[in-house]
Amino acid sequence: MDQPVRSTPSDPRTEYPQPPFPKQQQPWPGLCSKMEPRPDHGEKSYKGSGRLKGLKALITGGDSGIGRAAAIAFAREGADVAINYLPAEEPDAREVATLVREAGRKAATIPGDIKDEAFCKRLVEQAVKELGGLDILVNNAARQIARKSVLEITTEQFDETFKTNIYANFWITKAAVPHMKPGASIINTASINSFEPSEDLIDYAATKGAILIWTKGLAKQLVKKGIRVNAVAPGPFWTALQVTGGQPPDDLPNFGKHTPMGRPGQPAELAGIYVLLASPESSYTSGEVFAAVGGRGVP
Repeated sequence: MDQPVRSTPSDPRTEYPQPPFPKQQQPWPGLCSKMEPRPDHGEKSYKGSGRLKGLKALITGGDSGIGRAAAIAFAREGADVAINYLPAEEPDAREVATLVREAGRKAATIPGDIKDEAFCKRLVEQAVKELGGLDILVNNAARQIARKSVLEITTEQFDETFKTNIYANFWITKAAVPHMKPGASIINTASINSFEPSEDLIDYAATKGAILIWTKGLAKQLVKKGIRVNAVAPGPFWTALQVTGGQPPDDLPNFGKHTPMGRPGQPAELAGIYVLLASPESSYTSGEVFAAVGGRGVP
């Protein structure tokens, strides 16, 4: 009788790249394909098992980072996937679409700026049309700009951060809910900054705190429709957000070093959490926040 194959446990401290990293910066919105080291989104490692078979998902910021990891995982679990991204991120988005189709699923690529309310409505309508429905919404796209002082934050930056991170969440969710049936799931990307705001990310942290409360309140409201709402709160993760102004350039080489694990997370390490929250396995879970912060622990 054949013996079952066992996975070999690996040390989480050394499984992925550790700082110091090369000093680097990109203009917004950046491309993960130009980062060094290139982030791991599970392109080669994620293996699906049909946990989302036949479902339809829309993911904002699905071209790179956490959204890309979720898109790859969802497709390999059997879901059709629509991703939203900015037009400048088209090269990364094309890679994601190819990976989704290689998994045998339908891929819809919908570029556009979610700071625009009218586009948010069109985004949902197009996703529903191309996929044939909507069962999972992942509000993930974000803007993060590090500033040492509140005096350096312009009204333009403040507006851009709030419109991207929380207004778009509201607009897209409002447009999506009428298309969602009982059993559907909404997953919002919050942050460790929802609990422990960084002093140089105060506008970003304010939006992430808002997302946390929005998630908990919305979950109580939408449970009446049979729709679950949860959030994921990542700590420092190696994404294009960090190399486009999300971290002070001089701090980037040591990004993630302060965590107990001594390194930043890779997007692939979050994929399983998004899959769990999207799947029927978590049918009794709503209004919760799932953290992945490298061992620091949060409330």
